[in-house]
Amino acid sequence: MKILIVSQYFWPESFRINDLVKSLDEMGEDIDVLTGKPNYPEGRIFPGYRRWGYEKQQWGKATIWRLPIISRGERSAWRLLCNYLSFVISGIMLAPWLLRRRQYEIIFVYGTSPILQAIPAILIGWLKGCPVVLWVQDLWPESLEATGYIKHKWVLGIVERIVRFIYQHTDMILVQSRAFEARVSALSYGKPIRYYPNSVEAIFCNPPDINLPAIPALEDGFSVVFAGNVGVAQAVEVIVEAASLLKNYKDIRIIILGQGSRWDWMCQEAKARGLTNLHLPGRFPVETMPGFMNKASALLVTLTDKPIFASTVPNKIQAYMAAGKPILACLNGEGARLVQEAKAGVTVPAEDAKGLAKAILELYEMSPEARDQMGTNGQEHYKNNFDHDALVNQLVDHLREASQLHRGLV
Repeated sequence: MKILIVSQYFWPESFRINDLVKSLDEMGEDIDVLTGKPNYPEGRIFPGYRRWGYEKQQWGKATIWRLPIISRGERSAWRLLCNYLSFVISGIMLAPWLLRRRQYEIIFVYGTSPILQAIPAILIGWLKGCPVVLWVQDLWPESLEATGYIKHKWVLGIVERIVRFIYQHTDMILVQSRAFEARVSALSYGKPIRYYPNSVEAIFCNPPDINLPAIPALEDGFSVVFAGNVGVAQAVEVIVEAASLLKNYKDIRIIILGQGSRWDWMCQEAKARGLTNLHLPGRFPVETMPGFMNKASALLVTLTDKPIFASTVPNKIQAYMAAGKPILACLNGEGARLVQEAKAGVTVPAEDAKGLAKAILELYEMSPEARDQMGTNGQEHYKNNFDHDALVNQLVDHLREASQLHRGLV
């Protein structure tokens, strides 16, 4: 198939869509990617990329078309809004011209925030006469309200109407969590919806033998590793509070591998509270994550206590399961249910610092054999439900089904 993938985020930014494009490329699918200039999560355009103008690159056999965008900046709602809108405007104004000689059988949108990125895809689909498939990773406007970027009800109402328009002008909608189905269905009016969860590359099950950067806190003792974005949605305050409650346990170390809008705050709090058990070495290349996870005693995932996040399954849960380590899940809803169903770790309610500290102690005092069994359970659940290769094949099936529906063959 000749596929256009539309995603505001793409390599060298670290997102799931990178793995999918790589695998589709290796399967022989003909892939174009329409994306922006990389600037996530630092908020600055990556070195080697021009701020203005479009750029064309090759990544394997895939062709990447990069649109000019305004970078996210740091902790500014207005700058983030400009970032979102700039991709939409560039996509509407430039993409039809850039892709004027390209023909596609289907357009696939990687629907992280902002869901607005689907608008240029819908326009291109109309111009090319091909179906558009949207993979919903975040529910809008709920996620905007939950993270505090938009608080005015009338603005949220406008966003909901835009989301309704997007859903109704796609040919098929994929959802990363079963809990998304009811909400998406309410706004899409009969559009076909398919459950399509996230996965990770096989290297998380079998870490490559590479030299890892030195992180002394990982080398001995009981290490609890949090990997990924350090932002508002992750409710990282609960990690700081739990570390405070456990600071007399010298053998327990909490290690944050990642950065984001709340990372500086965490550093300041760790220093102000004298938390020698909380380590914040920063962000590392994604290829090092499987090795770091393999060194950890337990892996930590947190989300804020908002209804929208009870419906969300953070992609790191699949990564943690694949890594075969016990999971500490401080969240509500689907993510917690998944960990419990797999018997892959210990769950506590979102933002419950005392509960999280107690859960860390529970794993710390558990026998190595019992912890290993949790890790094995998680890895088996991952292989049975979230295997990367199996899910890539499922995606191809979904895309073909959408193409047939568009042509009236189903």
